[in-house]
Amino acid sequence: MPRYFLIFFLFIFSFSFSQTNITDQVSIFLDCRVCDSEFLRQNLGNTQFVRDQFLGDVHVFVVTQRNGAGGRSYEMEFIGKKEFEAISYKLTFSTDANMTRDEERKRVLEYLKLGLVRYWIANGTIDDVKVSVPVPNAEEEEVEEDDPWDYWLFQVGAGGFFDGQEQSRFSNINVNFSARRVTEKNKFSLRARFSESRNIFEFEGEEIVGINDRKFLNVSDILSINDHWSYGFFGSIGSSTFNNTDLQWTFRPALEYSFFKYEDSAKKQLTISYRNGVRFNEYIERTVFNKTEEYLWEHGVQVGGRINQEWGNFNAEVSYNQFLNEENLYAINFFIGTRIRLFKGFNFNVSGSYSITRNQINLPGGDLSLEELLLQQQQLQSGYNYFVNVGFSYAFGSIYNTIVNPRFDF
Repeated sequence: MPRYFLIFFLFIFSFSFSQTNITDQVSIFLDCRVCDSEFLRQNLGNTQFVRDQFLGDVHVFVVTQRNGAGGRSYEMEFIGKKEFEAISYKLTFSTDANMTRDEERKRVLEYLKLGLVRYWIANGTIDDVKVSVPVPNAEEEEVEEDDPWDYWLFQVGAGGFFDGQEQSRFSNINVNFSARRVTEKNKFSLRARFSESRNIFEFEGEEIVGINDRKFLNVSDILSINDHWSYGFFGSIGSSTFNNTDLQWTFRPALEYSFFKYEDSAKKQLTISYRNGVRFNEYIERTVFNKTEEYLWEHGVQVGGRINQEWGNFNAEVSYNQFLNEENLYAINFFIGTRIRLFKGFNFNVSGSYSITRNQINLPGGDLSLEELLLQQQQLQSGYNYFVNVGFSYAFGSIYNTIVNPRFDF
């Protein structure tokens, strides 16, 4: 049986490699995680979408980053393949928080059309292609627009959800607010949030109630020094029943060095940063270290990097945090994640994290009740935690996927 399975796999593998282009239209591979690919396939004609980067005439590689307007900054790179190998270039554009999802995908579509014009010309398939440009108006003077908000963006939100059955009920409510201002020289951010969760269970005529609430306010101000250096200030104040803190505040200055220029961060980034500051904790219950409140000096080093390329992406991070007045209290965190296209139709992905935790100073003293354990009302002591995800995918069959059929999608 294993031999027949191997023969079948080799057959479909070789069959997928033997497929040839069955159309004279330009075939593209859209490599974009945030794009509405279904909408683009429905509204972009004169083009064939293919399912793998090795099968297309053009690889459209799109990377995005969050911008100061609450939207995304797009970098759309057109990489010519086969006979179009000499035609490669980039287009950049942005969206903002006021744009609807429909407006965002229409903007992506317009720039996708714009970028494909040169390939349509080279391919000789321009009969149905039209270009529209504004008519010049000699009387109209160019006016520089002023931003009445001076780059500030504010967001307010609230929500809740409730579910239950005969013997249990759950509810969660949350309110949040944020303000941010992003320029080339300065990035300021303020975030506030309140949330409360209630778990209620009925057992033998009695109600078991678990309540978790969290309040926090985070403020950061980051300033640019040059293309590689920046410094910032980070502060927070809040409370959490889960973390056994009735009041907690921190203030930590920081310095960061980027091995690549910050302007290249959409494609590649490698940074090292150092933070040093003070923390104050006032506890709900006396801790395992017999503390009801305390001041702590802490510092930390973090090294992180990411790469986004047409073959896939890779990101990794390692950090070390320690209390200076209690050197035996520290934490080390590791993270790695990657998604790689190894060959036509085959993708491999792996991600995982591992943390060594020796700094759980906030753990309450005394024994934990069964109800608190099951309802996860308090943080548990643990010397480590981890997460691992591994997978692969292989696609074969028709290389074209232009047709969209939305029936029974709900």
